[in-house]
Parts: sequence; C-alpha cells; structure tokens
Amino acid sequence: MPTDFCELANSYVAELRARGREIDAARKLPQDIADRLAEDGFYRLCTPQEIGGVGASPEELALVCEALAAGNGSVAWCVFIGATSQYMFPAASPTLLAELTESSNLITSGVFAYSGTATKTDSSGENWSISGHWDWGSGCLNARWISGGVILCAENGEPLLDSNDRPTEARAFFRPDEINVLDNWHTTGLRGSGSNSFTADNVTLDSYRIATVEALRSSPLSQLPIYRFPRFGYLALPIGAIALGMARDAIDEALSVAKSKTPTGSARTLAARPAFQRDVAAADASLRAARASFYGDISTAWTEAQQGEGSLETRRLLRTSTAHAVATSIDVIDRMYTTVGGTSVYEESALQRHFRDVHVASQHMMVAEPVLELAGRVMTGVDNNAPGL
Repeated sequence: MPTDFCELANSYVAELRARGREIDAARKLPQDIADRLAEDGFYRLCTPQEIGGVGASPEELALVCEALAAGNGSVAWCVFIGATSQYMFPAASPTLLAELTESSNLITSGVFAYSGTATKTDSSGENWSISGHWDWGSGCLNARWISGGVILCAENGEPLLDSNDRPTEARAFFRPDEINVLDNWHTTGLRGSGSNSFTADNVTLDSYRIATVEALRSSPLSQLPIYRFPRFGYLALPIGAIALGMARDAIDEALSVAKSKTPTGSARTLAARPAFQRDVAAADASLRAARASFYGDISTAWTEAQQGEGSLETRRLLRTSTAHAVATSIDVIDRMYTTVGGTSVYEESALQRHFRDVHVASQHMMVAEPVLELAGRVMTGVDNNAPGL
C-alpha cells in the first residue's frame, strides 16, 4: 500500500468535523466528499492490486476507518461499505470486471445479505430476473454501482444448488437507475451514511452481471491471503474500528471541554474535579485494552491467512474482540457524554454525534449480541463448526 492511507484519512478529519451538521442534514455524503474519497483511492482499499485495487491488509483497512471516524462516523461507514462491496470483484466475469474497473475513481455500495433472488428467465441462462429488498444500503445515493446479495433460482423458482448442495449465493450488480432507493433512512445516528433500503422488481440483468461465491472460490485470486482471512470477521472489523475511532475522539473532546468549562456552582474547571479525572482515566484504560485485543486478534488472523486457512478459535476471537470493541466504545462515549454535562447535548458537539452514531452502529447484525451467543456455543462445545463466525 504505497500511499499512506492512514495519513490521508487524518487529513480529512478537521473538515469532516466542521461539516458534521451538513452531513447529517443531507442524510448522505455530500457528493464532493464522496468524489474526493474515490479519487484518493479509499473505495479501492479492499480490491486486490492484481485488478487495480489498493490491496490493503485487514489491519490497514481498520486503521483507516478508525481515523476517518474521529472526524465523522458516517463518512467512515460509507468508506467501509464502499470498500468491502468490492470484495467480490475477483468473482466478476471479464466483461463485468472491465466495466467495474474502467474508472479508478469508482464509488461502490452494496449489501451482502442475500435478500433477493435471481431467477433464470429461460433455459439458456443468459438473462436473470432480479427481485429483492435490501436494507442498510449505505452510500447507495453516491454510488455508480450498487450490489445486492441474491440466491440463484431456476425458472420454476426453486433455488439452484451449488457444488455443496446448498442454495447458490451470488451478488447482482446494478446501476443506479435499475433499482429503487427508498427514502427511509430517518435515524438518530449515522444519518449521513444514507443507508436507505433499495429494491429491485423483476429487473432483467445479463448473466455477466451476476457474480457467485463459487466463482470467487475458484478464482486464482482466491489464494490471496485476504480471501483466506475469516470472511465474516473481515466484514465486521471496520465496525469495531469505527467505534474505536469515535470513542477516542470522544475522550479527546471531553478533555478539551473540561479544560475550559467551569460547571455552574463550582470554582474549579471540570478538568480539576476528581470525578472527571476518574472518569476520563477509566475510559482511556478501557479503550486501550479493547483496542489492543482487537488489533491483536486481527494480526493473528492475518498471520494465519498468509500461511493457509485459519482456525475456528481465531475466528471466534476475531468476532468477539470486534463486538467487544463496539461495546467498550459505547461505554466510553456514554461516560464522556455524561461527565461533560449539558455541553454535550448541542448539535455542534462532537460528543452528541458520536453518542448517536455509535448506538446506531452497534445495531448492525455483524456486531450484535447473537455474535457472542455463537462464540459461546463454540466455547461450550455445542458447535464445533460455526460457519457464521
């Protein structure tokens, strides 16, 4: 990764902080920000170098998302979704790949959930009818290509089975005018991510616009370490990183406020009060511990991926440390929001934005409590496979 994307991400932070209210009000990224992120290569972070991408490691992806989130969680979220939506590019047909990579400044969006179907329109298999409803389509209003997870079906509607006798999983690649974006992203947090739902109603696509998971597995690029890295862990870790970035900035913001704020009825600044000193020290210790575990488990999983397939235990640790990073970040941000007092309730406060954003981020299925239940099933020996990890 010749470009220092962490340094580049840090160069955005001041502007993103200053434009926070504008980003929230738009309920999507301002197009100029999205375009500059694309020009700088952020959306290509997860794309292999062999097909024109950056080929960032999982740790590098996390560090970039963490840095951007200090400025604005919604912006970091859109980079996360846009970059990981290119994870399937090696499965694309040569024709589709040529269209996807014709511009190095491509803005992408996508939903991995298999919330749609791709049904054969005839026995030739040259065309497919796509229908579906995909939620959390972050960044879809800025993107030039949007993908949605689908299950392939025969003409009679029955799922087509893959080589493992399971329904065939794939991604359908849409242009913006082929889908209907619903205006339903009216939320408390991550407002600027524009994570509207989108639908397709019997949209006919040529077969080359469908990329299957099996095609990814059979691609020569599937032997790259990034495709041996735990897939669900990879898709979840940016959420942990974004939460950590917001939490660190919340501590910094609280310290900044505390040095100049004298609470009503007090002769001392907030920074001089023992209660604040205790709160900020405890928050810092908790955050550093969670961050160390998070990046340590990413490093372990990446080392294994460079050598071959990783272990179930590594997958478990990666998912739980990611979920723990989010939970700890919530605790830290909540504590900073409370200890600063009334200053944190105003819209211009970074604390209230982080407070809203982190609570919305925590509701994503990749870091929600069922992840810990699945990890616990592995620990207790109830599940010795846990493909969902």
